[in-house]
Amino acid sequence: MSNSEWTELAVVETAEPEESAAPVAPQPVLAVVGRPNVGKSTLVNRIIGRRQAVVEDIPGVTRDRVAYDAQWAGRRFTVVDTGGWEPDAKDRAAAIAAQAEAAVALADVVLFVVDSTVGATDVDEKAVRMLRRSSKPVLLVANKADNNAMEHEAHALWGLGLGQPWPVSALHGRGSGDLLDAVLEAFPKEAPRETFAAGPRGPRRVALVGRPNVGKSSLLNRLANEERSVVDAVAGTTVDPVDSLVVIGGETWQFVDTAGLRKRVGKASGTEYFASLRTAAAIEAAEVTVVLLDSSEVISEQDQRLLSMVTEAGRGVVLAFNKWDLVDADRRHYLDKEIERELKRIPWALRVNISAKTGRAVEKIAPALHTALTSWEKRIPTGQLNQWLTALVQATPHPVRGGRAPRILFATQPGVAPPKFVLFTTAPLDPGYIRFVERKLREEFGFDGSPIDISVKPRKEKGPGGRGKTHG
Repeated sequence: MSNSEWTELAVVETAEPEESAAPVAPQPVLAVVGRPNVGKSTLVNRIIGRRQAVVEDIPGVTRDRVAYDAQWAGRRFTVVDTGGWEPDAKDRAAAIAAQAEAAVALADVVLFVVDSTVGATDVDEKAVRMLRRSSKPVLLVANKADNNAMEHEAHALWGLGLGQPWPVSALHGRGSGDLLDAVLEAFPKEAPRETFAAGPRGPRRVALVGRPNVGKSSLLNRLANEERSVVDAVAGTTVDPVDSLVVIGGETWQFVDTAGLRKRVGKASGTEYFASLRTAAAIEAAEVTVVLLDSSEVISEQDQRLLSMVTEAGRGVVLAFNKWDLVDADRRHYLDKEIERELKRIPWALRVNISAKTGRAVEKIAPALHTALTSWEKRIPTGQLNQWLTALVQATPHPVRGGRAPRILFATQPGVAPPKFVLFTTAPLDPGYIRFVERKLREEFGFDGSPIDISVKPRKEKGPGGRGKTHG
């Protein structure tokens, strides 16, 4: 495949999933809501037992509803972090409040978090009216009760009419165990118990990455057929990775919408620093990535950095050129030139041209993901691999260096996801020849949409004293 060529996508037929022997009870859902900056994300981190939700001492860091798996006293459940709820909110704040209300509607139990150092505010009282309309069980959390005196102050929150306030210090863990015991009591009977038995494979994990304001949340909403992520013209609306189960072509995928990164991780600070760490973790946890690029703009240095993150993580890659509805004939001409020049190091990446706004060609994403995953997990039998390699080396041997030409003795594929190959040689190979082998390997066996890892293991020779000596 030449650098200017792109892989033609083919629809991959999928088998019907087998029916499980016994139905599995769904995990109950716990929604954490409250006005901005009362410590909701800190409480979520305390519940799930790790620093996952982005936390910073300014209001409005969390914007979408973000789900995490949690477990307490042998029971499994899902906890949903939400953005700050405010009445009569406008623009983006209104979208954030709508996400919080959607989380309440889908929850089995709601934690309503109030700052005990401030007491009940007018916003808290309006939130109570919203929660009463939902008819969901609500536990009132008096957060930031870091000592006995603050616990005593929390009793004033009885006046909100939600029953017993639960004094908690999300930061230090004080009172969190009693609160979680109460949550389990409020859940439908029974929440499924923790199990370590092997079950059927879950949905394939897809990380959705791209620089700010490229349309990641719009694409996720289009695929999910709902307002799953907050969308705003202001870049950087998404901070936490947002998980969504999305059905495309009758198959369920687990998509993770990530923050748009402006800077290198080492140069980012505050919210952006933690968001960049979450994005890197989401890529590591994914099996394949959809890298979203703005087809109406020039391919940027930040686009290149994101592609490097994805390929260095060894994940499958689908390049989705968004906003195709804004591209005219002139822009298409220059874009082809940019792709040939800027993306020549990943000619194997699959490409789809889409518009998240209009829905153009978004159905092509699923076949591309299937192709990338098939390549990512492909294994070549050792005999077939070496028969092909012998013919290749005979036709095009390694150039002579220093009067000698290194020879490839044998090859094996020790792993997949991504495919890994080891070449056993008489001496180190030139980087250019390794690239030649990779290109021919792809031409013969495919691997469209997946990186491959080729390493060289030179043969050891006997040195003075009989000790092994490695070339290079």
